[in-house]
Amino acid sequence: MTSKQNNLKILFSTSEAHPLIKTGGLADVAGALPAALLNLGCDVRVVLPAYGDILKKQPSMEAVAEMYLPGVPGMVTLYATCLGDSPVEVLLVDHPSAFAREGNPYLDGDGEVWPDNAERFALFSKVVQRIALDQAQLDWKPDVVHCNDWQTALVPALLRQQPLAPPSLFTIHNLAYQGLFPQSTFNALSLPAALWSPDALEFHGQLSFIKGGLVFADCINTVSAQYANEIQTPEMGYGLEGLLQFRKNVLSGIVNGIDDSVWNPKTDALICQNYTSRTLSKKKANKTALQKRYKLPVEEDVFMLGFIGRLVEQKGIDLIIEFLKTIENQAMQFCLLGSGDKKFEAALLRLAGENPKQLGVTIGYDEVIAHQIEAGVDAFLMPSRFEPCGLNQLYSLRYGTIPIVHNVGGLADTVIDVTDESIANSTATGFVFDQPTVTSLGEAINRAQKRYRKPRTWHKLVRNGMNMDYSWHKSAQEYLKLYQFLQQEREAQKSIQTIKLLKE
Repeated sequence: MTSKQNNLKILFSTSEAHPLIKTGGLADVAGALPAALLNLGCDVRVVLPAYGDILKKQPSMEAVAEMYLPGVPGMVTLYATCLGDSPVEVLLVDHPSAFAREGNPYLDGDGEVWPDNAERFALFSKVVQRIALDQAQLDWKPDVVHCNDWQTALVPALLRQQPLAPPSLFTIHNLAYQGLFPQSTFNALSLPAALWSPDALEFHGQLSFIKGGLVFADCINTVSAQYANEIQTPEMGYGLEGLLQFRKNVLSGIVNGIDDSVWNPKTDALICQNYTSRTLSKKKANKTALQKRYKLPVEEDVFMLGFIGRLVEQKGIDLIIEFLKTIENQAMQFCLLGSGDKKFEAALLRLAGENPKQLGVTIGYDEVIAHQIEAGVDAFLMPSRFEPCGLNQLYSLRYGTIPIVHNVGGLADTVIDVTDESIANSTATGFVFDQPTVTSLGEAINRAQKRYRKPRTWHKLVRNGMNMDYSWHKSAQEYLKLYQFLQQEREAQKSIQTIKLLKE
């Protein structure tokens, strides 16, 4: 279907979207996928809470609607803005008591979970429901409502209570985060009483936001085919594997894309030297610049590893730390950008202090450094214990930086292990290991370093990765097929209902 033929209306509901607000990968998806859908001809609108940080940056936005919600004091205001430089319209849900506060969307300034998160995102979900039912004074009703993660998972549950509601798609970005609250919270949220049931939102005596999406959405997807299979197992299903198995016929996986206007070594303004797969020699300048930034010895031939991400066990940072203890006096360097568990932060800083000629560590997040690491290192470590999709391995492939990954989730779906056969048929793109152990990680790194010492083979791996298509255009086409399926199913249901009425 061409963009001229496609006029689907999509309401994209999310708790964060780059560049307006970002804490993780969901923001990257919500910032790029709607724009790609717009390019395919969809009439797509993003709906997002009006966090205080957003309002500070955009003080002169237009109010497009106001509404009262039962049980919510004061008025809810909808503001309209755009998604960065994209023409995608964003509807911001403003209720100062819920969203206009210091801190990130989910945590206060001390890193503690906001105690009223259930109330905040229930309010947001009720407003999304109003927009979806064309009850928000916008004169616009979507064909499909696309919800993301637990913060928006009540929306499918609320929509299912309405006979004329549009169908919904629920995307799981990380099943580990479920939005679990006490039963008393359910009672306080003024939700339909019928939703308190093991067949609805109840989960072992608790209110589970995410079950709203898993039970009531018309389709469910997650961010890689492998992860869609993994969450149906006890090891990665977090007690929800039975429900996901029950709904497997409407469960699928679509790998995330990357925003090529942001992550592109040919045009990236944040790196020292631009390059392409045909000008790989220019990549070396970025390695030199990175070594200087981290005050490491400038050595062109040293094998340089990198990591960017949250310093938590899920990401396998403990495995990296144990490996780093073994590299002294090897022809190897490592640089890291990230934050998270304080014990991991302290361990990394201590190791860097003990071995300043090989290790460089930056605690925190810096967009410039992130781009410079992706462009400057030779290989990128992702030993995650689980990884729904992962984005950094995709950035690495795009930048000619070889990923070294654990064989799970989106990492397994996007990185093809280096073997003699995969090198011969030009499909190899990285080094994959099967067990989340220090030994397995070390063996994969050693395999990579041996290949690095063979420049002809290494450059072939680099070009294989750089020439792959992980753009959002490709992924957006897969989402468009899901939307079209949902619309066709809803039209078929309407036809059946019409026939029944005529017979009566």
